[in-house]
Amino acid sequence: MLAGISVSEPATFAVQLHHSPSFPNSTRSANHPIEKIRLPLKSRDELPPILAGLQWIWMHPTLKADIFALLESKILAGKQATGRTGMDLWQILVLGVVRLGLDADWDSLADLANHHTLIRQILGVPAGSWGEEDKRFGHQTLRDNVALLDAELLHQINARIAAAGREVFAKKSRRARRGA
Repeated sequence: MLAGISVSEPATFAVQLHHSPSFPNSTRSANHPIEKIRLPLKSRDELPPILAGLQWIWMHPTLKADIFALLESKILAGKQATGRTGMDLWQILVLGVVRLGLDADWDSLADLANHHTLIRQILGVPAGSWGEEDKRFGHQTLRDNVALLDAELLHQINARIAAAGREVFAKKSRRARRGA
């Protein structure tokens, strides 16, 4: 499987303190769309369900836009563009959720972000060509960015996800009752 994604949505802003646009760049070639990444469904590890949840968020445009609005208002509020590239908002969210879900320390998170194929695919990081260096996340870049996801922001994001999940299951329940 190739790492990365292909996204048709434009970036909604271009502030780069430690961040690139909120959505991974759509010009990357040879990328796998996040919604088509095949996750190991029979794995007993705790990572695949975390990645499946992130994939579900990505596949629901209204929820994704709502979450990005929260991230933008909290993380990018009052920040000026410095020209430094670092992490986009999706990458901050993914690695923040992975860090909390796995109870990973910063060194473990750096290793996962830089070497775990499924995580890199969900992050939207393209695989480098043979002999070409691919994107790496430095320890300090991770600390500076992922730590911006505080408890209040995560609580707000969780509330949005729970509401979206209830809505999806309510629609399925209504359809089942009509079909019965």
